[in-house]
Amino acid sequence: MRIDGLISELPGRALAPGDDGWEAARHFHSGVGQPDVIVRAASVDDVAAAVRWASAEGVPIAVRGGGHSAWGALPGGLTLDLAALSEVEVDGTLVRVGGGAVWGHVAGVLAQHGLGLSSGDTASVGVGGLTLGGGIGWMVRSWGLAADQLVGVQIVSAAGALIEATDASHPELMWALRGGGGNFGVVTRFDFRAHELPAVVFATLAVTGPAEPMLRALREVMKQAPRELTVTYMDVPPMDPNAAAGASVSACWAGADEAAARAALAPLLALDGVEAVEFGARSYPGILIEAPPAEADQPMPGLIGGNTLLRELSEDAIERLASFRAANPASVLLLRSLGGAYGDVPQEATAFPARDATWFAMAMAFDIPGMLDDAGRSRVAADWDAIEALGDGFYGNFTMSTEPGLVSHMFSADTMARLAAVKREWDPANVFRRNHNIRPD
Repeated sequence: MRIDGLISELPGRALAPGDDGWEAARHFHSGVGQPDVIVRAASVDDVAAAVRWASAEGVPIAVRGGGHSAWGALPGGLTLDLAALSEVEVDGTLVRVGGGAVWGHVAGVLAQHGLGLSSGDTASVGVGGLTLGGGIGWMVRSWGLAADQLVGVQIVSAAGALIEATDASHPELMWALRGGGGNFGVVTRFDFRAHELPAVVFATLAVTGPAEPMLRALREVMKQAPRELTVTYMDVPPMDPNAAAGASVSACWAGADEAAARAALAPLLALDGVEAVEFGARSYPGILIEAPPAEADQPMPGLIGGNTLLRELSEDAIERLASFRAANPASVLLLRSLGGAYGDVPQEATAFPARDATWFAMAMAFDIPGMLDDAGRSRVAADWDAIEALGDGFYGNFTMSTEPGLVSHMFSADTMARLAAVKREWDPANVFRRNHNIRPD
């Protein structure tokens, strides 16, 4: 691999091991990378130059936005850091967002205009990774996925060409970008159609007692709930640094109508063992969490489990999810309501799986040395497999696995075939393979 030419073409932006700034540049939110070279792009031209070099050398590219992906930890290759491309421009309800922007910054800019976009839950998550993977967030029932608000992109192809794409000019590429991940190029600008959002009503309900009654109550409430309401149930152990220990329900109402939100949540508030810890109108940027970055000397523990998209929250699903959490003290259980605008989008309109799902569910057990033996790991894996069998595909943004075969469980055979056709057109050499990879062959 010849990197001297790249370093001379991008002085100060292309770094090799040992260069000034190398150690800082290889640290990202979820870990520490071990690439062969890092390019901290200062412009779209820098991105194009880096892609042309990687294509010529046959080097895989890991694109870094917010840095929450596990792909940045794989050894070798080129890490393309887009952090400097973070500008946000607002033109009425059309919002142009740089490919390296993070959602906290975008939400803050939009709030100044009384606008919002359906994004993730975490301020430091990158716009690019979340959107290209679909993007389930607090407004998923109101406005759909982050990808559903996408109306155009500026993208650097595997050949290093700069393309302006919309549904009119490149319909198959846009279809693939809405859920197919970073397989098709480096998106340097996302164009979204935003929505009016003066404020949100946010509630946190502490829950004590067994999980099953609350999950049943949530199921019934969300069957009739206005689409302004999205809820999350979460139960975490004391060891998880990202949330308070125990079970809780978080609810977001898209708008400032606190009375309407209280009316929708009244059946939950009336249950024994439920206490409203927080309930009131807030700015949307104010509800995005600040997840702490990974500590380099404390690598993430192993995890056994996964996520799935459920057409219904059946009794079988409730019992299996609750049992998984109860049987594994060091485990996390999370469910988020779907439906509403998410389900309005026809399955064939985007690459994202399971548009008929009404719940997203995740159950993960920590595999910490001394906690599980081989028999225990097998038991947990079997319990998860039984839960996964109830769903239809999974959400790629909520897995830290980089296993190559995982993508075949994400999409249907028809969607995989259509994605592969787009891949053959835009990246026949599979330069963009540090992702849930759609192979061109």
